[in-house]
This record gives sequence, structure tokens and C-alpha cells, in this order.
Amino acid sequence: MKLGFIGSGKMATALVHGVIKAGVSQPSDIIASDAISGVAEKLAKDTGITAAASNAEVFAASEAIVLAVKPGDALIAIQQIPGQQMESSMSWAWRSEGGKQTKLLISIVAGLPISKLEAAGSERLRIIRVMPNTPALIGAGAAAFSCGTTATAADADVARKIFGSVGLAVQVKEELLDAVTGLSGSGPAYIYTIIEALADGGVLMGLPRDLALQLAAQTVAGSAEMVLKSSLHPAALRDQVTSPGGTTIAGLEALEKAGIRSALIAAVRAATQRARELGSAK
Repeated sequence: MKLGFIGSGKMATALVHGVIKAGVSQPSDIIASDAISGVAEKLAKDTGITAAASNAEVFAASEAIVLAVKPGDALIAIQQIPGQQMESSMSWAWRSEGGKQTKLLISIVAGLPISKLEAAGSERLRIIRVMPNTPALIGAGAAAFSCGTTATAADADVARKIFGSVGLAVQVKEELLDAVTGLSGSGPAYIYTIIEALADGGVLMGLPRDLALQLAAQTVAGSAEMVLKSSLHPAALRDQVTSPGGTTIAGLEALEKAGIRSALIAAVRAATQRARELGSAK
């Protein structure tokens, strides 16, 4: 698949490495641009892809384009779709949809709704909007995507392959993307705070800082892996660790008294509401 990236930052870099490793696209079929001089060139040097001189070049050469720029730059980038002259010379990359020539644009721009992306594309683009998260940088991401009004099932498969190359990729209705943002988009920050707090507890009880942090991080990673790989509900897994009158139930009592469960629920709610506010303001 001829794949383009407008924006060559950390998330685009992770996706480029992921799709190459998964065999979704070969380096020779990937092209990228970036507004900052040298960024796309460095990615090209590291991966063997092509660095484009402009966004227009990416649009012209690609079957699917990942839009990975800052929110303030997104609509401007879309408006740089090549004109008719360039389009006709690269017509193989465009698809005929109801007599119109369209391309697939996959946006990871935070808070920018499909309606505004489609309006900027002037019916020239089939839109998919994605909410990824930063663990994609190590191939352990969680992404949710929504399809625009003209995106096809085949387009959804493309998005699933691209983001599945760096973790989990699921399709949801667009109205759920803000909740995805509040949970998995912002969620890594919650977990980092939990890891730090667990390590602080270990230090309080006499463990060296580096050892406490290592144990806390591995405990979170291992527990998450058990949830993903077992068929058991987290509560059932928790019960397996909780002996009557033991240490774990004493710790759980302290957590419940401190309101950890309600605090995490409130965090997801607050982040979701903030995502909605940001989206409506764009």
C-alpha cells in the first residue's frame, strides 16, 4: 500500500516502524513530510522511506494519508491537496466514488471532528478519525477509530492494519471517541501516577528508589497482561490475590478508604468532558 504521512513526529515515527515491521507497507511505498526542516529527512534516513518536500507531494503519491500534525495546522494541510494537473498525473492513487475522485485520509489530530475534516476536504477525501495513545511508541498502543460518511469497510481495514501494527485497534462510533480519549488517550498518565505512588510507598517502607520503581512498573505491566491474556474479570483476578485476613485485603481497605476507585472514574469523566470542550471549540 502506498502510504503517506503528513507530520513526522513521534506518533508518525512509531506508525512507520510498525507498518514496516508488520509488512503493511514497504519502505519504498512510504512517503512523509514535516513542517520542521530535517524531521522527515531523519525519519527517511532511519527507515528507508522517502522524505517529501511538501504536503502536496505526499497527497499525490499516496493511496492513504495519515494526518499527524498539530490541531492548528490540520485544516491548512488538508487544503494543500494537489490541483487537477497533479491529480491527473497520479490518477492511480485516487478512487472513484460516485463519479468523484477521493483519497483516504486518516487523522490522529486530537479533538478535530470528522465533520470539519470532511468540510475541509470538499468531498475529495474519505475520512477516518483515530484516537491513539503514546504506548504505540513501544508497540503497545490502544487506538480507537471512527469512519466518516464516505469511508468504506475497506478503509476501516486499512486503519485497523496501520494502528494494529503498534497495538490494539478497535472501531467505535465517533461520539465515543471523547470517552476513548478520557480512558486510553489520557490513561497512560493515570497509570504513571499510580506507578510513581506505588514506588513512593515502597521507598517509605525502606526499599531503594530504583528497586521500588522497577517492582512497581513490572507489577502494573504483569497485572495488565494477566487481564488481557486471561478470560477472567479483574475482580476475579483480584480475589485470587486476596487471602482472608491477609496483607492484600488490608491494602485494599486503605485504597477504598482513600477513594481510589471513585478518583479514577472521576479522572476519566473529567478528561472526557475536557475532550468534548476542546472539540466543540475547534
